Amino acid sequence: MTIAQGGTASSKDLIRSVSGHSNNLMSEVAKVIIGKPENLRKVTIGILSNGNILIEDNPGLAKTLMANTFARALGCKFKRVQFTPDLLPADIIGTYMYDQKTGEFRPRFGPLFTNVLLADEINRAPPKTQAALLEAMEEKQVTIEGITHKLPAPFCTMATQNPIEQEGTYPLPEAQMDRFLMKMHMGYPTREEEKAILQRRKLRAKDDYDVEQIVGPRKVVAMQKALETVHVDPAIMSYIVELVQRTRADPRIDAGASPRASQSLFKAARASAAIDARDYVIPDDVKGVSLDVISHRIVLKPESRIRGVTGKRIVNKILGEVVVPVIQ
Repeated sequence: MTIAQGGTASSKDLIRSVSGHSNNLMSEVAKVIIGKPENLRKVTIGILSNGNILIEDNPGLAKTLMANTFARALGCKFKRVQFTPDLLPADIIGTYMYDQKTGEFRPRFGPLFTNVLLADEINRAPPKTQAALLEAMEEKQVTIEGITHKLPAPFCTMATQNPIEQEGTYPLPEAQMDRFLMKMHMGYPTREEEKAILQRRKLRAKDDYDVEQIVGPRKVVAMQKALETVHVDPAIMSYIVELVQRTRADPRIDAGASPRASQSLFKAARASAAIDARDYVIPDDVKGVSLDVISHRIVLKPESRIRGVTGKRIVNKILGEVVVPVIQ
């Protein structure tokens, strides 16, 4: 099968449906989040890929607003947890409470039992509390008092962290960073965009935003499953593997990206193709998500960090060196 052939007629129809819903979703969120189409696309890719997203940027750049708006447009339950130094694991996942009426211990589920969880300023919580998220982020389940509970589907963690106020914070360990499908930045709006924000606020005559529901939880899960019909040519798979393998060979790196990075790149590229109504992946799908999928998984050597080397710079170099496959 060539890449031009793609899949069957039914798979093409399925992906066209995913594309339509995805673009409607982004258009709805864009009514609230102004001037950030690339960020909206990245979040949509993360949701379709059933992944988690880390947003790192300065305060006041609509990180929380974007997560909340996406949840409302998705028709999904949304909960926000403000991470603080005194936050305990039980405050997130829940615990078992004694019921005097029945004489039994019953689970009291924490805010983790939702569809979209906003872990606000995640690096302000101690490592033990951060670790409570690991099972949920990867296996979509949590274990309370030795009993495993499945989380609602879909489940997505959108975490934020502030890069400028590092006092009293706990850097995320590599194991947790690896569980984020993507790491992204919001960036400041332009003058025109910031003026448009004020104009829309004036027209609304209120602080709240009206958001139309585009899909629902079941539809989101169906869209995620539909990505399995997106064709990935063996040459594209080799391209993904080569990009990730190169991070392990760079002398400036202490630890390269893990095999989870390859799988994340595979899923994100499929989601990118589906958003563009294609049931096959092209090299540009892979290149378009590589920086956000791979960069945060690279552990630099101390001397590299001192010299100002970044994961993104290394991934950009690798993207320029690896031969892009030509598929007929």
